Amino acid sequence: MKRGIAVLLSLTALLVAAYFSASKWAIRHETIAFHDPARNNRLVPVHVAVRWDKELQANAGMIKLPVAVINHGNTVKNTEYSFLSNVFAFRGYLVLAPQHDLPTDPPMVTKAGELYVGRLPQIQRGVANIHFAVDEMKKIQPNADYTRLTMVGHSMGGDISMYFAKQYPDEIKKVVTLDNLRVPFLTEGKFKILSFRSKDTQFKPDAGVVPDAEECEKAGITVVDTGFQHNDMRDTGPDSAKSSIQSMLDKFLNDTDSDLAPVATNKAPPAMTEPGPVSLFVPDKKSKAVAN
Repeated sequence: MKRGIAVLLSLTALLVAAYFSASKWAIRHETIAFHDPARNNRLVPVHVAVRWDKELQANAGMIKLPVAVINHGNTVKNTEYSFLSNVFAFRGYLVLAPQHDLPTDPPMVTKAGELYVGRLPQIQRGVANIHFAVDEMKKIQPNADYTRLTMVGHSMGGDISMYFAKQYPDEIKKVVTLDNLRVPFLTEGKFKILSFRSKDTQFKPDAGVVPDAEECEKAGITVVDTGFQHNDMRDTGPDSAKSSIQSMLDKFLNDTDSDLAPVATNKAPPAMTEPGPVSLFVPDKKSKAVAN
């Protein structure tokens, strides 16, 4: 048993090393400053990550790049999720990470009892930023599939991702959230959802955000109880948290990107019930979320 765990951890370490190495030489990172004339010329910085070879193929009209949008947490920079952007870029995605809040924005005021604890204006601003960023990127990289987005987000960014998916389900291919706390999951089963949950006494999801086990099974939702802290789920978090999330995310993408990946002739893709060092957890019907 110990030998099996050691082998699994070694494979996870190799996966992380591969993403780290790729980020140094195979993946291009760039931040582009867009200004939205419809919102008083608002600045919308977008961090872009893409593999050099895949971008060259797209520029030559050989392929269309799938698109992933990574949404940051409240007061966190859009560049603080490279451990996620590298996973998607390594797999051939064009990755867009808009900066949703600016130093010039008024402070967010939350109030218990209001919808999403009063965060709706900030969430809607994030949705507007995404649409604007996508429209601008179409001019720069037209050979990408902007019709079906993979939406990714941590904390407040996860709420923006889920709200976007609720408002524009036909524009979504899949959703990945890391500890979103306010906006309930979409349970219509229109696309796959993967959500990483923390074990944090300070950050708790509001009641009704995370579906119970039966709803998850019907809707194609995979909930992963990581055991990590809420703020571990970004670049500043421990390597153990980032590598575990990368490993499970990689398996999820193997499954949902099967139409893009080569057909396996000798074995089935990895089962989602084998998350490696991260335990798979779907809340039962008796579990209740605690609002913070």
